[in-house]
Amino acid sequence: MLRGSSPRLGLLILLLIGACRPSAPAGGRTFDGREAFRHVQAQLALGPRYPGSPGWEAVQRYIEEHVTREGWAFEVQPFAAAGLSGRNLIARAGRGPVLVIGAHYDTRRRADRDPERPDDPVPGANDGASGVAVLLELARVLDRSRLRYEVWLVFFDAEDQGGLEGLPWILGSTHFAATMAVTPTAMILVDMVGDADPQFYYEQHSDPALREQLWRIAAELGYGAWFIPEPRWALIDDHLPFLQRGIPAVDIIDFDYPAWHTTADTLDRISPATLEAVGRVIERFVEREPDELEAP
Repeated sequence: MLRGSSPRLGLLILLLIGACRPSAPAGGRTFDGREAFRHVQAQLALGPRYPGSPGWEAVQRYIEEHVTREGWAFEVQPFAAAGLSGRNLIARAGRGPVLVIGAHYDTRRRADRDPERPDDPVPGANDGASGVAVLLELARVLDRSRLRYEVWLVFFDAEDQGGLEGLPWILGSTHFAATMAVTPTAMILVDMVGDADPQFYYEQHSDPALREQLWRIAAELGYGAWFIPEPRWALIDDHLPFLQRGIPAVDIIDFDYPAWHTTADTLDRISPATLEAVGRVIERFVEREPDELEAP
């Protein structure tokens, strides 16, 4: 995705919200930020995960092992675009209209915004691993007896190689959206959702009605100071190919992130509390009763 610049909010927000995190419901599983954080750790332990790298192969196995262990149907979608070979990964569960929840799993091959090490690969703690971690924890906790949708967890490849040797952005999601045999009712993208100083503004391309529903849920759950209902960025990201097909889509992203596309995108910048906030908002959206929330 492409970015600009913006002022940061203080870490005081993190402390205030952490004091009023919603408690887990009685019985059953609920999204646990500590579990999601462990998925971030595991991905970083695999090394860089740009297409063709050993870490890229390893993270695909990691994703498949986790989602199949949780009982999700799993599929690999190979593709070739702009001279690059990639693989989208899809996990499916539930019944009803299709809801896509997506994240990219590739990391950037070169940290071209790094002032000192621009040729090194990006570790991708936030830009890559955080979104994957949210999807993997959702695979564990979603109550299939309460799903309003057939949920597709889609791990997109080759999102983050844009601008390197002339490569376009969002190759995996572009291929996926163009080849879908079923039209989803909506799409939710999570990208860069682990920053310890979170500020989730409205992404300007995102579908307004669906965006407002998700931010309203965040406020109901006590995350209103993190989910700020004001427009900021207009981004090239994996939700765009769905919007271009007329599918309501939202990008949940904290783009006020100084470590973006640098070697400083490391584990120490990731907060389990932020991962948990994002995961619980999506969990609540997916499992709400139809009369509680209008359909997207």
